[in-house]
Amino acid sequence: MRCCRNSLKFYSSSNLCQAANTSLLGLLRLTYNHSFYSNSHNKDFARLTSDTKSIQAGLTQIFSAELLAFANRTNIPAAKLLCYNAALCRRPHFGISSSNPQSTAFSFRESLMQHLTALERRTAISLALVFAFRMLGLFMLIPVFAIYGKDLIGFSPLWIGLAIGAYGLTQAILQIPMGWLSDRWGRHQVMLLGLTLFAVGSVVSALADSVYMVTFGRVLQGMGAISGAVLALAADLTREEQRPKVMAVIGMTIGLSFAVAMVAGPLIAEAAGLAGIFWFTAVLAVTGVLIVTFLVPKAVNQARDSEALAKPGFLIDLFRHRQLLQLNAGVMILHLLLTAIFVVLPQQLIDLHLESPEHWQVYLPVLVAAFVLMVPLMILAMRRQQEKSYFLFAIGLLIVSLLLMINGQQLSWTVAGLLLFFVGFNYLEASMPALVSRIAPAGQKGTAMGIYASAQFFGAFLGGVIGGSIAGYYGLVMVFAVAAGIGLLWLIIAKTMQVPERAQRLSFAVMVPDDHTARHYAELLSQLTGVQEATVVVAEQRCYLKVAQGAFNLQQAQDLLATGIVPEQKA
Repeated sequence: MRCCRNSLKFYSSSNLCQAANTSLLGLLRLTYNHSFYSNSHNKDFARLTSDTKSIQAGLTQIFSAELLAFANRTNIPAAKLLCYNAALCRRPHFGISSSNPQSTAFSFRESLMQHLTALERRTAISLALVFAFRMLGLFMLIPVFAIYGKDLIGFSPLWIGLAIGAYGLTQAILQIPMGWLSDRWGRHQVMLLGLTLFAVGSVVSALADSVYMVTFGRVLQGMGAISGAVLALAADLTREEQRPKVMAVIGMTIGLSFAVAMVAGPLIAEAAGLAGIFWFTAVLAVTGVLIVTFLVPKAVNQARDSEALAKPGFLIDLFRHRQLLQLNAGVMILHLLLTAIFVVLPQQLIDLHLESPEHWQVYLPVLVAAFVLMVPLMILAMRRQQEKSYFLFAIGLLIVSLLLMINGQQLSWTVAGLLLFFVGFNYLEASMPALVSRIAPAGQKGTAMGIYASAQFFGAFLGGVIGGSIAGYYGLVMVFAVAAGIGLLWLIIAKTMQVPERAQRLSFAVMVPDDHTARHYAELLSQLTGVQEATVVVAEQRCYLKVAQGAFNLQQAQDLLATGIVPEQKA
């Protein structure tokens, strides 16, 4: 750091060099934000731009490859990044103090984590819209096809289920590969390809006069599996500490899209028929293409973050991971149950003298009330630290709700059952991804979440097939009975589930020449107090840690990584 002080002397006034000396790897993912940059910082900018070589040397010494990598991905001049951070460090509310250098890096990093930059906000909103439009188009068929598909050639309960769940099969198969394809072709190209396939599938279904062509159109819709590319682009355009926020915004659109689809589907089908839903879906797909083309930011380079992206090398091990296998089976069963009951539920409501245009009057209050009732369950589970008990309770709610819906002679029983079902469904849908994130080995969360999402969509396909088959041979009521039996099987499996203690995930840039060195560092890091798991990925030049909150000493890990000692190769 001596050469850094010589080439960037004005930084001593902002204590930045002192912070870098104390915790070099603590200052990660610093970024330029137009909302903070003003004319008052022009003096610093002039000093920086006057000596380009000093700038590059200072960047390399202070921030290693972290700041330059972010600058390259977002196409922001490195000089502006460094200037912005110099001015930002002098802001009093960041709490940087030379009297307490130990906390300097932490306070600086914590303050940065509180706000998304303009680029990150734009990324979150635009990608969430693209995701929402696509999921809305997929979900709107669920509450109406059993009713409005009766005029199609070849209509039967089995084909109802196939048409509703067909998208899940191709979505499950292509979920992870489309993400890998975006590494080669580019994120925007894969997203545009997926949305185009989605639009083509919608048009095919809109023009279809048989249930077979509708099902084929749904298969094409599922082939536009852009989830992997969307999440990969979100990783490219966001800082690591802000990435969970952006991912959460995108993930929230699934639940919101489902709620809107349950209300909008029956209304659009009543006004324009089944074809009207598919034409509306095609319009959503074209709108998504326009958003990707003109609003979604473009990344110059790609992030290589195993915590956010699926990696081929981890697939086999994670498929065998017992705890993750339980959760993957669980989410598959959860969406199997959801799809199966909607193969028969719309017809049951009509049998109870509630016409299709009025179905939203059941769905909307049920979904709102279920969300309101789910929130206290989440709070109590975390506050009492009884997550497993509440997890099992939620599965129990699903079973009870399905037993209530077996009594199809009274609307009140059906509505009560539907309410309980969505209370349990919402709780499980919100809690299981968090459990996957906690259980996934360090550096493998992206792959674990990719497998989880594939299981989720495959469950939708199975639900359509099972629900349609049972309804065709044994009647509507038997679908609820079999679904309750499947839920009971899940409850038995879930009783053996182990909920891990809460952990924090950290990652650092490292320099490791080979796998032998990577294993050595992983072993040393694993021996540190509070470290639960350590993974060093040579291809990414990064170290991933899972650490116990409050028990981990960050400085020890940084000191270990800063030694640069390379172990000798064994003969």
